[in-house]
Amino acid sequence: MTTYFVTGIGTGIGKTLVSAILTEKLKADYWKPIQSGDLETSDSLAVASLISNQKTVIHPEVYRLTQPLSPHLSARLDGIEIEMAKIAMPNTSNNLIIEGAGGLMVPLNEKDLIVDLIKKLAVEVILVSQNYLGSINHTLLSINLLKQYQIPIKGVIFNGDENKESERFILQYSEAKKLGSISNLKEITKETVISAGESILI
Repeated sequence: MTTYFVTGIGTGIGKTLVSAILTEKLKADYWKPIQSGDLETSDSLAVASLISNQKTVIHPEVYRLTQPLSPHLSARLDGIEIEMAKIAMPNTSNNLIIEGAGGLMVPLNEKDLIVDLIKKLAVEVILVSQNYLGSINHTLLSINLLKQYQIPIKGVIFNGDENKESERFILQYSEAKKLGSISNLKEITKETVISAGESILI
């Protein structure tokens, strides 16, 4: 069984799209431990709507928070506290894609961050980057943090418009592996998710 944790260099980078593509490509199960806000249009529901295979199981979130805010604040407003001890891997014999919330330094409570959750789960990371002014900095900071925590990095997937120079520098400096690029998806459907997965090296 192969398990990957999909995280991003920030919020709105394309983690859910990449998670759907990887879930479909590997016919894996999908799990988002923490959903913060947008419960009626959650990432779990989004991934489920983009999957074509009959093998994938969408595992329920451990925490479903009502406010579209940082998990630590959304949990506080909901009158609860996110407890790391309550977040355990779902029972499955299938491949598993885990999707994080926001970036690596997103707080879950007063002392734990997303990166601490990844370390606890002891899984390999796929980092989603996006080409924009500042993305070199954000991507290298994310990779350096993962290395600092001694978390294995499977590689980087670039989402959005291509920028060959940014990608070249990120990969050369970090020595991370490029798993693929997702660009020019005019619409996101089950068919385009399957097609996009064909170019991902995993």
